[in-house]
Amino acid sequence: MSQKTERRGIHVDQSELLCKKGCGYYGNAAWQGLCSKCWREEYQRAKERQIQEDWAFAEKLQREEEVAYASSQGPSSQPGPQPLAQSTPPHASLAPFSKFEEKKTNEKMRKVTTVKKFFSPSTRIVPKKALVARLRDGHEGKTSSPSISRQASLETDRVSKDFMEFLKSMQRPGREIHKQCRAFIEGMANKKQDLGADELSECVQDFYQNLSDRLMSHFKGSSESVERVMDQVERYIMTRLYKSVFCPETTDDEKKDLATQHRIRALHWVTIEMLCVSMDEEIPEVSDNVVKAITDVIEMDSKRVPRDKLGCITQCSKHIFSAIKITKKEPASADDFLPALIYIVLKANPPRLQSNIQYITRFCNPSRLMTGEDGYYFTNLCCAVAFIEKLDAQSLNLDTEEFERYMSGQASPRRPTDGGGGGWPLEAGPSPQGAAAAAAAAVSSAAANPALAQLHHSLEQLSGLSARQDRLTEGARGLQEELVSWEEGVRREVQDILERYPLEVRPPLASAIDTENAETDRLPPPLTPQVFAG
Repeated sequence: MSQKTERRGIHVDQSELLCKKGCGYYGNAAWQGLCSKCWREEYQRAKERQIQEDWAFAEKLQREEEVAYASSQGPSSQPGPQPLAQSTPPHASLAPFSKFEEKKTNEKMRKVTTVKKFFSPSTRIVPKKALVARLRDGHEGKTSSPSISRQASLETDRVSKDFMEFLKSMQRPGREIHKQCRAFIEGMANKKQDLGADELSECVQDFYQNLSDRLMSHFKGSSESVERVMDQVERYIMTRLYKSVFCPETTDDEKKDLATQHRIRALHWVTIEMLCVSMDEEIPEVSDNVVKAITDVIEMDSKRVPRDKLGCITQCSKHIFSAIKITKKEPASADDFLPALIYIVLKANPPRLQSNIQYITRFCNPSRLMTGEDGYYFTNLCCAVAFIEKLDAQSLNLDTEEFERYMSGQASPRRPTDGGGGGWPLEAGPSPQGAAAAAAAAVSSAAANPALAQLHHSLEQLSGLSARQDRLTEGARGLQEELVSWEEGVRREVQDILERYPLEVRPPLASAIDTENAETDRLPPPLTPQVFAG
């Protein structure tokens, strides 16, 4: 392979992270590079254009139908051509179009759900038990294990209790907020089967916007108070709706998750040097920060609230900045952060990454994604995922053939050679020289990577334990043989003694009471009567 004398890093201009409309907020790849505000405006305009195009197409079909009807009725009534007004009655020409208009209006009213519908009073009274059962069925609609359902129920109860405690300090506005949130959750539980993911997101974002405007007028422009209340509202609502809106069946989020997971697995060979990451994992503090960053990005999937998922991304990013700062001994820059984030994502391979990104994009408070460190780190994560999906040989400064060999598993890269070429040598062949080179490369790679060094150390310990176990097994086997031989020897000795000195059992001799016996002398004298004087 050709030697690489120059390597380039991954550079993303900070202007590319901002909204393409130039509003100054952070954009998102899921919104075609726009922020949430501009995306909603574009979505509404596209929706209106689609409606106008549908109306134009309907009118075109209506005109074609009228012409076809006139041509079919013309020859039977009169031989010559007749005006359309004379051949077709006015009410007959407008009737099909009126039906189409009525059908279009009904479909629009059925699909488009606004906040006013959720806040409007219900025309029928639902019993409390039935309402609780409906909400429970709505939130736990998907089949899950009893332990998971019990855990989700406990978390939901805890969040509801915390939300009620928070609203008590607001008194009357708190009761109104709780009423609106319950009405919104009930409406979402009833409409979730009829709405797609984008429509569900639009309903939630409309509710956020409507409630935020009301709170802004109540707190008289205090944005901090509004954000504090909206955070609690988001936690309460999304905890209750998580099972219904996370990775819905109407989307292809699960398919994207599998594709991204397989893609990251196929890129397992990408090393930290290929991405030009400014982190030295041989330093213990850096290695600890890398492990914490991987843990945080994996833990994102266990959270139910979009804000908590964003918090995991923020913590992961801060650990990355700390690792870069320790390595470079100076504050990290944005150009250092993105390659390191890509490396962390490749090493972690977070579960359901696309679903979590889409969930945050659809249901998070838009102000958090547009500004602040949460929005900045989330935008960089989206850029990292997009880079991984489009990663090719040119991105890593490799040859196309070499890249394909790595992807197919025919070869694996190692750290750059010390000869100054900067290349990535392939695995050595079966020759002795190749084996020695491979062993030397493995040692040097282990010295550069703490994980590999720990792996080699563990292998050496396992080899030593295996040798000790073999010696212990041999000793136990020898001890068993000695015990068997000792038992045989003792048995032979006992048998020899019994043969030389056989045991003779003699019967005892019976003796009479009056028989002379020398032992009687030892008996005490008989008792003699004693005479007492009267």
